[in-house]
Amino acid sequence: MSQSLNSEALLGRLIAYDTTSTTSNLELIDFIRNYLEDYSVASQLVYSDDRSRANLYATIGPDDIGGIMLSGHTDVVPTAGQDWHSDPYQIKSDNNAFYGRGACDMKGFVACVLAGVPQMVETKLATPVHLAFSYDEETGCVGVKKLIEAMQGFEVKPKIGLIGEPTDMAMVLGHKGKAAFSVEVIGSSCHSAYITSGVNAVEYAADLIAFIRKMNNEVQQRQLVDDAYTVPHSTFHVGNISGGTALNIVPKQCQFEFEIRNLPQDHLDQLIHEIKHYAADVLLPDMRQRFEGSEIAFSPIASYPGLSTDSNSRVIAYTQSINPVNRFGDNVSFGTEAGLFDQHLGINSVVCGPGSIDQAHKPDEYVSRQQMQYCDQMIENLVKQCHKAFEFDDS
Repeated sequence: MSQSLNSEALLGRLIAYDTTSTTSNLELIDFIRNYLEDYSVASQLVYSDDRSRANLYATIGPDDIGGIMLSGHTDVVPTAGQDWHSDPYQIKSDNNAFYGRGACDMKGFVACVLAGVPQMVETKLATPVHLAFSYDEETGCVGVKKLIEAMQGFEVKPKIGLIGEPTDMAMVLGHKGKAAFSVEVIGSSCHSAYITSGVNAVEYAADLIAFIRKMNNEVQQRQLVDDAYTVPHSTFHVGNISGGTALNIVPKQCQFEFEIRNLPQDHLDQLIHEIKHYAADVLLPDMRQRFEGSEIAFSPIASYPGLSTDSNSRVIAYTQSINPVNRFGDNVSFGTEAGLFDQHLGINSVVCGPGSIDQAHKPDEYVSRQQMQYCDQMIENLVKQCHKAFEFDDS
């Protein structure tokens, strides 16, 4: 393998791997692992349960002190049903941008990090740089949880983390948390001419959905708002519903999915409890008066905590010292892995990476050349600073 690949060439290599979420990312991970081995950088893999996907973790520099983590996910969203004007898995470029699935979300950042590896190795870092690349972030930050479990056993953990989601290289201090559930409502079917003999699962599901909608309206009226977010309050959303077999049959079953995206300062457990309380203590007793076998079951789909980083914290002071785009961005309502690293490992984290979230998940996804240049410069500045031991205080 060539030892002079720049971020553009590396981005092309990464885009060429179809790492759609819930499919294997092992070919891409093998590429990264071999690339690191070319520079005598060892890495370890943390696999999914079925070993079809893996996280990768590597340390460049001393392994007995904390240092800086550069983190990105390797999976991408599907392209099915999207009108692309080029092959989404072959990089296309013009004078302004690079196009391809994952270009900004977030293989652009990973490419810049990998392009900096030769400089990291040559510099003989005094402050270590840790690389953390995950799988299945797009399905609810699923894969990184395996990596975090492994990292909890490390004697030395990173002190600060740069999570390179697309923020136009602005420093984003906060994002919302999320909890998503599938709800199955089980009643009792009968002929629709005799509805009093059955329990209509669709109607009770509709009652629960109406309650969720009522909660969404109520949180907008509370004083708990954060104007740093475009949507300054927690939100509730029902995404799909199915149930019933025919109009003349009282439906026995109905299933729907909902999510809560909460402000970090909001009590997510309490919001979930209110919904489950309404189902168990209001709806279910009424259902069981007519059919004892009635059920309302909640199954978790995904969850991750929010992020709220102090603007005076160590990660912000450090990022400001290396980032050529020295500005703060608005807090974001989409989730990242930053909240998990912060909450479970105490890694003081900021979200900062090349490209715009406005381009993510869309056909003809792209990252601009200028954004890649800014990110390359940030990594170069980071390496120069890590030539000496950097003292992170506990602020």
